[in-house]
Amino acid sequence: MSQTVQTPTTQGSQLHASPAVREAIGVLREEVRRRSATITGPRAGREELREAYADLLKRAKRVRGRDLLYPYVGSGVGNGALVELADGSVKWDMICGIGVHFFGHSDEELIAAGVEGALEDTLQNGNLQTNFEAYRFGETLLAEASRCTRLAHCYASPTGALANENALKVCYQKHAPASRVLAFKDCFMGRTVTLSQIGDAAANRVGLPLNTLVDYVPFYSEAVAERVGQAKHIAMIVDHVRSYAERYPRQHACFIMELVQGEGGFNTAPPEFFLALIEVCRANGIAVWADEVQTFGRTTAMFAAEALGIGEHVDVMTVGKMSQVCATLYTPEYNPGPGLLSATFTGAGPAFTVGRRIIERLRDGDYYGAGGRIAQHHAAFREHVRALAAKRPDWFPPVADGVLTPAPKGIVGGIGGMMRFSPFGGIKERVTKACRTCFDEGVILFYCGHGPYHLRMLPPLGVMRLEDWPRVFECVERGLAKAAS
Repeated sequence: MSQTVQTPTTQGSQLHASPAVREAIGVLREEVRRRSATITGPRAGREELREAYADLLKRAKRVRGRDLLYPYVGSGVGNGALVELADGSVKWDMICGIGVHFFGHSDEELIAAGVEGALEDTLQNGNLQTNFEAYRFGETLLAEASRCTRLAHCYASPTGALANENALKVCYQKHAPASRVLAFKDCFMGRTVTLSQIGDAAANRVGLPLNTLVDYVPFYSEAVAERVGQAKHIAMIVDHVRSYAERYPRQHACFIMELVQGEGGFNTAPPEFFLALIEVCRANGIAVWADEVQTFGRTTAMFAAEALGIGEHVDVMTVGKMSQVCATLYTPEYNPGPGLLSATFTGAGPAFTVGRRIIERLRDGDYYGAGGRIAQHHAAFREHVRALAAKRPDWFPPVADGVLTPAPKGIVGGIGGMMRFSPFGGIKERVTKACRTCFDEGVILFYCGHGPYHLRMLPPLGVMRLEDWPRVFECVERGLAKAAS
């Protein structure tokens, strides 16, 4: 007579499977859904909360040492692309923590995933002691990356800057004693001491020692390509890289490539541009590093390298923001030796569970491809900018060339969920004023570029509806009208 063999279970697995836990999470989801449903559109703050909110802002200023860029303190509840502030006001969130909250505010499924992660015995995972959810996140991310790249390993980090620091170490070790890096002009890398030196913004490194050896390469310019021809424009930039390789033979550990420049102005380039640069890297033993901390999940494919068709050439990749946990991915050839990558914290349990669920939703949803949801939203965004420019051409004069940056072609640009438009000639003072006036009128934007400057959006396209765009641009129009006056 056969006997049924029961699979042993741990107390941890029984906790997560507990009917009481399942019921409690269900109750939480229902309460979030009920509160969130009351937020249906932008509104002004409540008079009875004005004094208390002003006190919160003063306290925040004391902690930070300076005023907040926007008077923003969230209440903890929102509804998709709408967010409630602690003064009771509601605004369209079109910047989402500079690209972090792709599924917007009060997403009940992600909140439930976060609660699951918080049920672990400790909040933080680290290099020495980690529960398996951290590795499950890495498996899920690598499964998607392996479709279009040779990336085989993943090391998690709490921030994009730390992911970039780890990538830099991986490249330095592989190509030691090479000590130089190549990076695009107007790039942004993060705000550690080293990354602030590599990022091409002087204001971000005031007072810092400059001991990182960086050689800057011009990024592709659609305007220049139109004037001189694409092939000639790319050849000129390739010659620029070759000259560095000849001047410093075998001294470059990597070429850090933002496939879409973020802080630099949401600048894009065709595949031919990157392939030509990769060819020079291969000829000179230089690692190809795709910095996708901002592009991950946001273009017409999950990875910008995939959208451009260059994934097979990538040696190292960094992802972050939308993924909640940031990560450094690398091929087997770049797998570092023991001791190079380590951290007390690699990420909190809720971040891993939420991050994994986000990747799964991106994988299983209808976001990507020429007709996907992201492409549809980008087309709708461009349509509304052009309609506004046709209505108020005085707000959209020609954009002047920067000191070293040619003016972008047209007043609207970017790709996928990385959107920018250029009012007021791209003049910084007027663009940053527009950020503040748009905030006052119910929509949260930010700016990008190093001259000319642009208004940028990183909207929550995971939950935003196409019919939201007219309502968003009603607020944008009122904000630009105030800025113009």
